[in-house]
Amino acid sequence: MGGLRCPRCPRCPHVPVGRWLFRDGLLPEDIHVVGFARSPLTVELIRERTLPHLKASPEDSPLLERFFSRQRFVQGHYGDEAPFRRLEAALRELPGGAAAHRLFYLALRGALRHRHPAHPEHCMGQGWNRIIVEKPFGRDLASSDALSAHLSGLFHEEQIYRIDHYLGKEMVQNLMVLRFGNRIFGPIWNRDNVACVVVTFKEPFGTEGRGGYFDDFGIIRDVMQNHSCRCSAWWPWRKPASHQPDDVRDEKVKVLKCISPVVPEDVVLGQYVGNPEGPPEAHKGYLDDPTVPPGSTTATFAAAILHVANERWDGVPFVLRCGKALNERKAEVRLQFRDVPGDIFGHQCKRNELVMMTKKPGLFLSPEESELDLTYGNRYKDVKLPDAYERLILDVFCGNQMHFVRSDELREAWRIFTPLLHNIEARAERPIPYVFGRYYGPGPPEADELLKRAGFLYEGTYRWVNPHKL
Repeated sequence: MGGLRCPRCPRCPHVPVGRWLFRDGLLPEDIHVVGFARSPLTVELIRERTLPHLKASPEDSPLLERFFSRQRFVQGHYGDEAPFRRLEAALRELPGGAAAHRLFYLALRGALRHRHPAHPEHCMGQGWNRIIVEKPFGRDLASSDALSAHLSGLFHEEQIYRIDHYLGKEMVQNLMVLRFGNRIFGPIWNRDNVACVVVTFKEPFGTEGRGGYFDDFGIIRDVMQNHSCRCSAWWPWRKPASHQPDDVRDEKVKVLKCISPVVPEDVVLGQYVGNPEGPPEAHKGYLDDPTVPPGSTTATFAAAILHVANERWDGVPFVLRCGKALNERKAEVRLQFRDVPGDIFGHQCKRNELVMMTKKPGLFLSPEESELDLTYGNRYKDVKLPDAYERLILDVFCGNQMHFVRSDELREAWRIFTPLLHNIEARAERPIPYVFGRYYGPGPPEADELLKRAGFLYEGTYRWVNPHKL
């Protein structure tokens, strides 16, 4: 396995994920990892930086020794030919040489994207060659198309794995089994029964010194256009012909093609400010981050309404909400059903909401019978839930592209959000302030008003009781 990656933050998940897969015997026994970056690094330096974050026990020491002994490092600039010839020479020295399979992991910041490997033909092996590409996949439709065109000149689409780690999360992967493995949901999964769908991603922390990077993209590019939009596409789609990767991705693209571009009137933007009454990490607002440009108007929270113009979902708003510095960590999709017609209870009945057969936790698509209780910590007490990156990287080794972003899916997602992004940048208006961690709902109160306008009714009267603790 040859790697083209930028060793950024030592907490970057890829070294721990590689170790987990190696520990669990899910990687080929003769695997080797070759790092490539501009920085003057060594395997020993990478080891020192990552060890504190590997959560390894003393019993793991022999395995760690084996894992790091399989690593090499080559320094070089991405646009030069000579470093790639050195990389190829390093790869040929490994067992298998030119006949080995090669997996390239490209993790570059956005500014470097169009200076990324210009000479990878020197590194292609005689086995299969695959490349993992991390977001950002451009800044708008035009830049994304340019990046896709560049990649397609180097790799075939079946070799490209655009990774979105949210698509590897257990609950997201559970949605297909939930939707198409349970007869009860088919008849009610349409505009006649569903009032609205709300997709929420909440983070309880701010930019934590990474504001300079975040400020280049903002919450819409960083979360909404990719994580939120792709997760929402799992809900209104029709049953695919099979659960083969391209059949699944074909249906997601059909849904995205039915979504109109988002308009400013259907959007609320916010930016967090410090909370002097909160814990120390909440005292500073976004603009207090020294890496953020003074007076930045970049949003750290966004709520937007999407409209799916097809026969099954026309008129049902899909609300996406995501933000930083909120009151809790949560990733949630909520279906709210319409009121029961012919009410005989004097409006005392609250709207039904779907908080949802389940997929058995693990790395494979294995439906399992279960009560309607998806509290994983209770139902699967002794099961290790795989990390999202762990699952997705294993999928790359297996050649399974189901949970990776295809070029046409990427293009449709950017089509939906590019006009809005250009409008926001042209206006440069200051987002609505909200206090770090204080507000119970996601973002500023104006986001609640947007939800009401979309037809969502928040009752606030139901309190879930854990049946396992009664």
